[in-house]
Amino acid sequence: MAQWTSAVGPAQLARQLQAQQPRPAGPGARKPPAYRALADGIRLLVLEGRVPVAARLPAERELAVALTVSRTTVAAAYEALRAEGFLESRRGAGSWTAVPAGNPLPARGLEPLPPESLGSMIDLGCAALPAPEPWLTRSVQGALEELPPYAHTHGDYPAGLPALRQMLADRYTARGIPTMPEQIMVTTGAMGAIDAICHLFAGRGERIAVESPSYANILQLMREAGARLVPVAMAEGLAGWDLNRWRQVLRDAAPRLAYVVADFHNPTGALADEDQRRQLVDAARSAGTVLVVDETMSELYLEDGLEMPRPVCAFDPAGATVLTVGSASKAFWAGMRIGWVRAAPDVIRSLVAARAYADLGTPVLEQLGVNWLMGTGGWEQAVAIRRTQARENRDALVAAVRAELPEWEFDVPRGGLTLWVRTGGLSGSRLAEVGERVGVRVPSGPRFGVDGAFEGYVRLPFTVGGPVAEEAAVRLAAAARLVESGAGTGNEQPRAFVA
Repeated sequence: MAQWTSAVGPAQLARQLQAQQPRPAGPGARKPPAYRALADGIRLLVLEGRVPVAARLPAERELAVALTVSRTTVAAAYEALRAEGFLESRRGAGSWTAVPAGNPLPARGLEPLPPESLGSMIDLGCAALPAPEPWLTRSVQGALEELPPYAHTHGDYPAGLPALRQMLADRYTARGIPTMPEQIMVTTGAMGAIDAICHLFAGRGERIAVESPSYANILQLMREAGARLVPVAMAEGLAGWDLNRWRQVLRDAAPRLAYVVADFHNPTGALADEDQRRQLVDAARSAGTVLVVDETMSELYLEDGLEMPRPVCAFDPAGATVLTVGSASKAFWAGMRIGWVRAAPDVIRSLVAARAYADLGTPVLEQLGVNWLMGTGGWEQAVAIRRTQARENRDALVAAVRAELPEWEFDVPRGGLTLWVRTGGLSGSRLAEVGERVGVRVPSGPRFGVDGAFEGYVRLPFTVGGPVAEEAAVRLAAAARLVESGAGTGNEQPRAFVA
């Protein structure tokens, strides 16, 4: 059986290679041989995730024609890539991209920084903001007032509190997607929702198509569930999905599930437009793939007057193809572990039945808190506070990084909580390692890819602002200098910082 899970055509690969900007050679430097330049170009595409790992490359003759070079040049480039561990081949199966054995792979998700480390470390690891007070306190007080009737029950509501299911259904209906409470299951955060979906639809060994890059914790959840991840490269910058690639993967790999973030994608910040949403739903329906859509960032638009596209589930209102996941964690507070799934009633019944062997239900008090917020208008006011915090932090972080690290490249998203940054050719893994030594914690790009892609990136969340953002950029610049010089012996000590 072939070891590749997707394929890249000769014309597509030629376009990507020709779009690369070669680094200027220093004084006296010699131009590399053509095969070496080609091998370096393909390797860079793999490391940056533009060509997924385990993607079948064109035959030597096909690529030579597309690039107007000799077949000997392509053969030599492929041989160099095989020797370096970036290409594997088998007679009759072709050649497919890989990463060298021993390279650090994204084997973990993103864990919160221990509170005792906060005095000396600036944490850019997790995209989570403090609670938008006074609304957290008010929601808890409101929940306590509503608690007594529930205290006389066993407290297990596998599908969620009926009042909250109705509230969430009404909110979808108000957005133009008629929804019944029977189409809603309340979960313990978005992670709980996606974990339940993966266990129901994608058994061990099943293929799940994922954006490349994608959210690190979800990728790790799927790996631990035994899924076989099929990466689909995002379009350049903030352009969203590459629909041609999605159609090809859905057709060729036939994944059971596909996981996407349409609204302010994590980590790139891209916002898929309405036509992209319609086309992806159509492609998933044709392929028989269940499309899991993560809406956790959908309310975090940061630009005044930004007209949001219709939700992806608007193109499959019955919920047979599109399973929508929402959460209070990003829009309100990560400590409020309330998520939900919107799907067809029969899917919800199956998810609820399977829950008996998992967590039985979601905490009642937190459900009452979210229900109180959504029923009183407190949710909208709290989210408005969150948008202001995120906007101010985004602008401060962008200005600081541009001042301290002008060679780093990124597009400023119009919403969400993350900045996806190309690090000027430096290793993201090495920056993360050295960054912790100088007092800034930042996740490296490979955490957001499949099998070691995106080595030249880091993700910066909008969690700090003002002087803290400026100091974070100063420390990142110090880490970059150490990485560039080959230093970073482990003797660097983080200094205390007081905002």
